[in-house]
Amino acid sequence: MQSAPQPVLRDLVLIGGGHSHVGVLRMFAMRPEPGVRITLICTDTDTPYSGMLPGYISGHYSFDEVHIDLARLCAFAGARFYRDAVTGIDRQNRRVLCAHRPPVTYDLLSINTGSTPQVQSIVGAQALSTPVKPIAQFNQRWQALLDKARQWTTHRGRMTIAVVGGGAGGVELVLSMQYRLRHELKAHGRNPEDLAFVLLTSGDSILPTHNEGVRERFARVLQARNVEVHTHAEVVQVSPGCLHTRDGRTFDADESLWVTQAGGPAWLHSTGLALDEQGFVLVHPQLQSLNDPLVFAAGDVASFVERPLEKAGVFAVRMAKPLAANLRRSLRGQKLLAYTPQRHWLALISTGNRYAVGSRGPLGFGGDWVWRWKDRIDRRFMRRFNALPAMHSAGHPSPVAHVRLAMNTLGQMLKDIRAQGKAPTTRLSLTADESLQALSAVAMRCGGCGAKVGPHILSRALANLQPMAGSDVLIGLNAPDDAAVVRVPPGKALVQTVDFFRAFIDDPYLFGQIAAQHALGDIFAMGAEAQTATAVVTVPPGLESKVEDLLTQMMGGAVAVLSAAGCALVGGHSGEGAELALGFAINGLIDEDMAGLMRKGGMQPGDALLLTKPIGTGTLLAAHARHAAKGRWIDAALQSMLQSNQAGAHILRAHGATACTDLTGFGLLGHLVEMTRASGVDAELHINTLPLLDGAADCAKAGIVSSLQPANARLRSALRNAHDFADDPRYPLLFDPQTAGGLLATVPAGQALACVQALQAAGYAHTAIIGRIGAQGEAIEPVLLKTGHGL
Repeated sequence: MQSAPQPVLRDLVLIGGGHSHVGVLRMFAMRPEPGVRITLICTDTDTPYSGMLPGYISGHYSFDEVHIDLARLCAFAGARFYRDAVTGIDRQNRRVLCAHRPPVTYDLLSINTGSTPQVQSIVGAQALSTPVKPIAQFNQRWQALLDKARQWTTHRGRMTIAVVGGGAGGVELVLSMQYRLRHELKAHGRNPEDLAFVLLTSGDSILPTHNEGVRERFARVLQARNVEVHTHAEVVQVSPGCLHTRDGRTFDADESLWVTQAGGPAWLHSTGLALDEQGFVLVHPQLQSLNDPLVFAAGDVASFVERPLEKAGVFAVRMAKPLAANLRRSLRGQKLLAYTPQRHWLALISTGNRYAVGSRGPLGFGGDWVWRWKDRIDRRFMRRFNALPAMHSAGHPSPVAHVRLAMNTLGQMLKDIRAQGKAPTTRLSLTADESLQALSAVAMRCGGCGAKVGPHILSRALANLQPMAGSDVLIGLNAPDDAAVVRVPPGKALVQTVDFFRAFIDDPYLFGQIAAQHALGDIFAMGAEAQTATAVVTVPPGLESKVEDLLTQMMGGAVAVLSAAGCALVGGHSGEGAELALGFAINGLIDEDMAGLMRKGGMQPGDALLLTKPIGTGTLLAAHARHAAKGRWIDAALQSMLQSNQAGAHILRAHGATACTDLTGFGLLGHLVEMTRASGVDAELHINTLPLLDGAADCAKAGIVSSLQPANARLRSALRNAHDFADDPRYPLLFDPQTAGGLLATVPAGQALACVQALQAAGYAHTAIIGRIGAQGEAIEPVLLKTGHGL
């Protein structure tokens, strides 16, 4: 649901995928702000809805039912999704510092990271206890606890699970875990009484923010379920199997979970933002930082100065609407609106067994019907983010429509320029210089060298890069000239290749990395080592600062990959275009006698056919463009594309590879046919052993394929028995075009198993033997599909 193409004028960066930010993303998706680019930075692709987490722990909901897919939501909103950890904020230069990428610039910033456990002062807690927050990271720890309980042996006695924290979160957690784990033990023929549960709180009662009737109701539930409750039990030390309280008591605890003493993330302390004693961001009623008008915060990480608010999901959800409104108004230069939180709110607290208690002010009530009510409310909330409206895709606009759009945008910008210094407009607040730059970006652009990126932008972007200095580079980026000069070492021959394609993801750093890996693939597939690269870049016109940042991000990713491969970036060319695109001309080196050369045409009868990476990138990226792919599927596909083929090629050579190529646009069958023709052989392809990316078969079954798939599918005529496998879910993936795919190679049968083991040990976990090579027969079709088991 992105708006029509236009230059980026302002960058709104969201840190964290909490309840407030998912609401903001949906609101901006439904009503985009022209000229605003949104970037979400979050460590996790799937963010849990806290209201349904107890039900997930109890086993009432699946993982997908309680998690919001941030990658899919961002694609729907036209926002960029950066999966990374934030390490700080450079407020002076308006940059968010990240762990694994260049800093991300912002014009406006919002923080919704939730809270993190503050147990540094508790001896042993960090090593021996499990914090529930951040919630997004809890699932892995919960799965480990489930496995531990299932494998617990009776000779060790009862397994005791302790929960520290007597608020609603701690009470729900202990009851939900007890319900689930007892049922797990019953299902495995074990005695559920082998489990014991303990709840500890430093206060004089559980649920201190709720009325006495609700507290008594839960006290009865806990007693009936044999959960030990200990008040005035402030834990000060955790030792193996034991919790120690300040008053000298000790409690058995084979597993302890922490649902108390939460604070803001540690990196906030270095930002200079005004924080409260717990490290949360102090905000005005407008949800704006006390000492930086360009920074907003919401949810648990925000500390409301008007009055303390409980760290409850209801407030994070309710803050989404005023936060979205004030972010929009701030970008427009308009007066902000105050958020007034409710004094009393309805809390629906579950007991794990499809029973819940309602609490609001002095009121309290409970029953199965309350759980069903809560279930309906929660499912309705989740449908807003997981059942997204259908995408209306009209394809690329026609030239006439593009001109009409440009003229309309020009007209609006002229109005904005005239409105400078007057009453606030309904558009973004721009300086006069920015308005002129934006005007130029949508006006008719020149061709030829007039379409090059400006020298000042280019020099500033290049200054941020640190390409390796190759010993063979005589003239390169260290002293730029009209062309690079590179020495070819004695006894070496030059290997050359070129690749170029437009961006397929909204993360320019990641795109730069994958584009470089894709281009390097041809060099490695031939057994060569990369020496130098020149880049060809196309960037959409826009504000100079935005173009510079885009180049810095994209080329930063590319340089990181090139340098890791021992390849020096020595120059390139940049120009303006409608879409972001990147390509490389790569020079590689190989021994002049070509002793280590690997080619497509060396297959021998009897060889085993190997593939080092799973296939399916084409169908997955097509589904991602239609918001039909799960974010974790795309995560796995991107990680596969990011894996270099360099080490794999070395292993294949060491095991006597007879032929090799890298899988790219022509798909598995297309590249295999190229190899059989060049080698004068036939091939058996074992379709059931093909390694597939998660979700690839699902997307193909749904009829979602790459735009190149129909052209690739014409090669089905090379299959001797295509009709026998037409209904196999893997069959369409034979034609799936790959981006930065793995190596398709043949090795002597006697070396095959050792080669696979070496590749898997080197990190190519999905390496498989997918067929074998035979002598060329009388049939015209060179490939026979079979179901087989490797050799």
